[in-house]
Amino acid sequence: MIKVVFKDLEKSDLAREAVEERFQEVMERFPALSKSRIVVTLSMENSPRQGGLDLFGVKTRIEKGTYDGVILEKSASSLYVALADLCEHLLERLNRFSDKKRVKSRNIERKFAQKSA
Repeated sequence: MIKVVFKDLEKSDLAREAVEERFQEVMERFPALSKSRIVVTLSMENSPRQGGLDLFGVKTRIEKGTYDGVILEKSASSLYVALADLCEHLLERLNRFSDKKRVKSRNIERKFAQKSA
């Protein structure tokens, strides 16, 4: 389940669809995410005191399931660039997270096998 939250940004169906489309690709590569709750926060930083470009941020937090506790945040001058960057790095983070769990379970099995022998 994907929940999109808008912070300091007008709600947009186009942005919501872009998030769902990008995360659909991620969920295809990691099917265990379908059981998780994913909260995606879209935000914009705009300082009235300083001139310059607006900064768009995308933050994702995965709750429940296999990847519980994974948090990632990216910012860029465009919301869609930030979203693309986040999804690219999220794939790497989830892959690393899976590897860590697999290594830990292997080490536990090895220790158990050594004690049994």
